[in-house]
Amino acid sequence: MDNNKVIRFILTFFLGWIGSLIINHTSLKPEGYTSKTGWYLIAGYLTAGIYSLVASIFNLFFDPAKEKNIGYKKD
Repeated sequence: MDNNKVIRFILTFFLGWIGSLIINHTSLKPEGYTSKTGWYLIAGYLTAGIYSLVASIFNLFFDPAKEKNIGYKKD
């Protein structure tokens, strides 16, 4: 498994939107994608953290070849 996927999972799982913000400003950002930092904050709050947990788990399965990836938007 790609180390960057594991690191992105850890950052978003434990830090939520702050981890997403870190990803967007480091080399962990997937090429051509931006982590949905604002959505991690809002949807995580509205769903009592469920969205943040689901999106962080999907970091392990991130595939840049797919049109959509949960927690990310194309640049």
